[in-house]
Amino acid sequence: MKVSIIVPTYNERDNLEELFGRIDKAMEGYDYEIIVVDDDSPDRTWELAQRLSERYPVKVIRRTGEKGLSSAVIRGFKEASGDVFVVMDADLQHPPEKIPELVKALEEGADIAIASRYVPGGKVENWYWYRKLISKAAIMIGRLALPKIRGVKDPMSGFFALKKEVVEGTELNPIGFKILMEILIKGRYGKVVEVPFTFGLRKAGESKLSGKTMIKYLKHVYRLMRWEGELDRLIKFTLVGLSGVLVNEGFLWAFVNFLGWGKILANIPATELSILNNFTWNDLWTFKDLKRKPLWRRLLDYHIAALTGAFVQWVLYAGLVYLGLNYLVANLFGIVVSFFVRFLFNRHVTWG
Repeated sequence: MKVSIIVPTYNERDNLEELFGRIDKAMEGYDYEIIVVDDDSPDRTWELAQRLSERYPVKVIRRTGEKGLSSAVIRGFKEASGDVFVVMDADLQHPPEKIPELVKALEEGADIAIASRYVPGGKVENWYWYRKLISKAAIMIGRLALPKIRGVKDPMSGFFALKKEVVEGTELNPIGFKILMEILIKGRYGKVVEVPFTFGLRKAGESKLSGKTMIKYLKHVYRLMRWEGELDRLIKFTLVGLSGVLVNEGFLWAFVNFLGWGKILANIPATELSILNNFTWNDLWTFKDLKRKPLWRRLLDYHIAALTGAFVQWVLYAGLVYLGLNYLVANLFGIVVSFFVRFLFNRHVTWG
């Protein structure tokens, strides 16, 4: 088994000699190559990598008309000759000593092996609290928006290994720098294993995190939602929800004005009728391809989600009515707030 280690670089000259030496030591006994894809670094990283190729099995690709970490990884895939691809950064935050563990996981049956910061045994060293918050929030957004990666603890890891067949013939076109998420959505694989590792301190160079990078990440998630059909599903769920609003508001108005029920009490049966309306249309339309559970179980789970959302809705409704807001407007506010609670629960549990 030949291992191709793909290292995208930009201004990483000061790290290369140590990186290559540690890789060479870790890969003793393996047939391996290092593919350096450099985006024409001002510090001439590519030049030093070329000189070091006299001592190590390094292939250097200097790109002058294209930039970006993910596109560099994709170029590395195309240039690699190995059976297994390993992707890692050059900044020494990804310890080369972990590569054999990732490769071993593939030898034992995994298709993708991820060096993970967020499984037991993994950790991040010396990050400020806001950096940890950004990382966790980004992962949460990805896992909620893309159910296919829900079981992966660190889908944004930049350090991973995969069998060549996972990406062979797959069109990868990510925005930003999180290529693994694209592979997890579009790749052909069965088993994913996460190997704990400690995300260390950067030895030299500059961090790639910026506000622009975070915007690109959100665009990337949006594109993958479209590719997976999850955006269409959200739109359908929204349309069904709007029909439920009409049912809810209509019956609430009728119960109050025709039956003379109290405005707080009348909200309860009106909400239940809208729940039944929404379940029917979501089961027949929004989630028609995800009916893995029997009807009674889907209906039960839907009620759990809906009643949780309804509780949030009712509390907000009652509070706003108490404050003097019109009861129909108060009810509308409650519906909007509970919408996302309902969608996420139903996508991940009822039809998960």
